Amino acid sequence: MGDYNMNKKIIGISGSPVTNSNTDRLIQHVLASSGMDSEFIKLSTINVGPCRACKCCAGDNICKVNDDFPELSKKILESHALVIGGYTPYGMLDAYTKALLERFWSMRHNKSLLEGKITVTILSSLHTNLSELVHQQIAREMMMEKTKHIAQLTIDGNLPCLTCGYGDDCINGGGIEYKYGKGAKASADHCVAVETQPIWQEASKIGQLIGDYLHGIDVEMPSVHSDLFATPARKANRNNA
Repeated sequence: MGDYNMNKKIIGISGSPVTNSNTDRLIQHVLASSGMDSEFIKLSTINVGPCRACKCCAGDNICKVNDDFPELSKKILESHALVIGGYTPYGMLDAYTKALLERFWSMRHNKSLLEGKITVTILSSLHTNLSELVHQQIAREMMMEKTKHIAQLTIDGNLPCLTCGYGDDCINGGGIEYKYGKGAKASADHCVAVETQPIWQEASKIGQLIGDYLHGIDVEMPSVHSDLFATPARKANRNNA
């Protein structure tokens, strides 16, 4: 089994620019739980810009933009599973993660190079409705890339106002009282670590599932696509089965 493990690799990519963030740690937890050889990559430490729509990749699926994505894409294509984590500033997916997903376009022409690759996506967000919307957007791209998208994990995020140093005086800092009640003050004590959230245990299970699958164990893999984009009638039939 050791030799088999050496041939399989899982890549984790974080769009969070915060050092050792909840997003980083949950991605790394999935990697560790898989028991596979792994690599963690933080997008804020490399240079991956948005797609320039030059279409120079159309013939050979190789992006010609001179930044760090071509090298990153080699690692992605060589991996057997991919864990991508981002967050939701201003009610949308962060720019680092969005740029990465845009660049996947270069691997899609004619050949769909990401087809069948196991993917897990993670979001840190302050609002459930917001995270669900962004999850849907990401899942749609994963479906278009034909990946085997098995899980979407959501982290309860923390207000940046709690630790910026000006949360109690800023004219736009009303989110503290909105979230924590009237009279609440900015304090790092309000911040919640991902390790204390239920999603930590769910991430353990997902990581173990990936490891089992890649070791050739017969396991049933969930599908984000079938659950997220099923019609109401299909969902009802599945629930009544």
